[in-house]
Amino acid sequence: MSAQGDCEFLVKRARELVSEDPWAAKAWLITARTLYPADFNIQYEMYIIERNAERTTSAGRLLYDMFINFPDQPVVWREISVITSALRNDCQDKHAQFLRGLFETLPGRIQCEMLLKATEQCFNTLEKAEMLLLLLRRFPDSVVQHGVSLGESLLEAENVEDLDTPVNCFRKLFVCDVLPLIMNNLDMRLPPSLLYKYMHKAAEFYICYVTRGPSIDGQMQGGQEGGLKSPGVLRGAQRYVIDGLSEKSSVVSEPWERLLDILAVVGARCEWQGDKGSRSYMELLQRVKELCRYLPSLEGDTLARCCSQVVTCAALVFFRSAYLYVSMIQPSLFHGHSSLGAGPWILLEDLSLVFSDIEVEKGSSKHAHKKRKLADGREKTMSSDDEESAGKGRGRHILVNKTEMPAWTETLDSFRTARESWDLLHSHEALESEFNKMCAAWKTDTWLWFRIFLTDMIIYQGQYRKALSSLLQMASFQSPACQTPPGGGSLENHRALIQQASCHYALGEHRLSCEKLLEVVGGLVPQTQELGKSSEDPAKPRLKPRKGNDLRLLPCTSKAILPYCLQLMLACFKLRAFTDMRDDLALGHVVVLLQHDWPQGETLFLKAVDKICQQGSFQYENFFNYVTNIDMLEEFAYLRTNEGGRVQLELLPNQGMLIKHHTVTRGITKGVKEDFRLAMERQVSRCGENLLTVLHRFCINEKIILVQSLP
Repeated sequence: MSAQGDCEFLVKRARELVSEDPWAAKAWLITARTLYPADFNIQYEMYIIERNAERTTSAGRLLYDMFINFPDQPVVWREISVITSALRNDCQDKHAQFLRGLFETLPGRIQCEMLLKATEQCFNTLEKAEMLLLLLRRFPDSVVQHGVSLGESLLEAENVEDLDTPVNCFRKLFVCDVLPLIMNNLDMRLPPSLLYKYMHKAAEFYICYVTRGPSIDGQMQGGQEGGLKSPGVLRGAQRYVIDGLSEKSSVVSEPWERLLDILAVVGARCEWQGDKGSRSYMELLQRVKELCRYLPSLEGDTLARCCSQVVTCAALVFFRSAYLYVSMIQPSLFHGHSSLGAGPWILLEDLSLVFSDIEVEKGSSKHAHKKRKLADGREKTMSSDDEESAGKGRGRHILVNKTEMPAWTETLDSFRTARESWDLLHSHEALESEFNKMCAAWKTDTWLWFRIFLTDMIIYQGQYRKALSSLLQMASFQSPACQTPPGGGSLENHRALIQQASCHYALGEHRLSCEKLLEVVGGLVPQTQELGKSSEDPAKPRLKPRKGNDLRLLPCTSKAILPYCLQLMLACFKLRAFTDMRDDLALGHVVVLLQHDWPQGETLFLKAVDKICQQGSFQYENFFNYVTNIDMLEEFAYLRTNEGGRVQLELLPNQGMLIKHHTVTRGITKGVKEDFRLAMERQVSRCGENLLTVLHRFCINEKIILVQSLP
């Protein structure tokens, strides 16, 4: 029998005895190994027996021998691959724990060499990176030699794959796993340019990770909208998996804190001015504010280093604050937010002054028209439509209903901090240039949430023409979060339209504003209004109107938006109705719209009555279609009496034609007078109708004439 045949016989005999008498099988193999020490099959069979019996020490010793003596055997590398796979994953089953224990029995030098050679055996970039990462974690000394090369290979793989988002498996491994090893190794000597490069790569990843949109699975399980949970807190019901990674590996905890940790290391290594290590984002902003005071006196390399420090720090504060703000006003854009109780919020011109632009004598009382006389006894009113506007340079107030938005303080603070950071980044030409390069590299112009913030900031700055341009750009974004959910209406789709209307109004473009408003109103469903109550809760404390150009954060709900649209239309028509030129149509529209939130608009209504009295006549044939307010009906009935001034009112359809065909007595025929009386009686019976439904119908049915009434 040949030597090969002897070896095969001995191995076969050992296999037969394993199940019956493992110690006898082991004796046969020891004998075989003594006779044929260079035979791989004998040693491999010995290893298999020890491995299957899960004898860690003896199996490790045999694996070590095979690795040293038979490094080119494919079966050895298959075994090593199984072991390294157990080392890389978090599986806690008994066999995986045995394999990890087996690896630990090997000498450190052999472990290192085995991992290096196993890395060379990998052809998949991701697998190779994970293997090398395993080496770097176990042998920190190898970070100096392999850390940067591993990082660069991951970034290169990302470029080659031409991925459309920085939230990918390569960047995640680089930022979350490789970069901390590089940054925390004191023996690494990296140039500032490379440190800034890595810092910016990390910042882009963390920001895009936090601001990622809801996953399809998350939408199915999480519901229609996002909610006001703490930003960055993930919901258990929503799954998010980065392509190429496991679900567990795809989760990044405390991204903003991690980013701050990296920033602290970069600051220490780049010897930043006044750097004190890790700090909060607000402290970071205060520090760079102080640093900016010295910029005008710097030049050359000193200026460049200082600009890099300021831009890096201020940009992180800016993007974080902008995200916190947008996550509060439109949480459905982001992954991991609760769906309970929060649609988007819209930043609009505050209309608190729409009813309050007339100064009335302090002695005037509610429904004063029931006591007054027309002649010299009629109360005088004075218009303040041309009130001086507040300067755009001064801080504008943002009003918000604190009950509806419990986190209003954090929301407004984040908005203010983001604006401060933005102003800082644009306070010096060198800062602005470097920040713009960062934004271009990150493609921030494709971030919908960022465009929403920029639009609100531009509106706050009073740059309405620029805001309109930004809103048009926003319309080009397509986001799953902005699609209309089944049965949920289309309010989110109208978000930009409402802001456009507000901007057009601020620019004095009332016709364009009205067009946008009517488009929005057409998609709304009026809410049920309780009888005997105004559309606004009387228990709600009313803020004292400010003289200025305040803004208001309004929830994007039909309950809030329809009243706002009505008020904004009133504001547009009010300016035209109360000019010296007669315009009965605009004045009639104002009367109809003043019914909302009655008696808030009573003072303005009395001004309209004064104007009608001065004219001596008034024609508005839609009056009985849409005016159902009992106080207004009483007032118009009073105007026809001798005490009211015998004002000629043409409020019935085709009333003007009817008068021409009758003999007129004191300006009104008996037939027309009777028609008016009957119409008034019918109208009084309609006073219980849902006012919002009436006004909604007014906007829908009279859309064309409303737009044409404005210049």
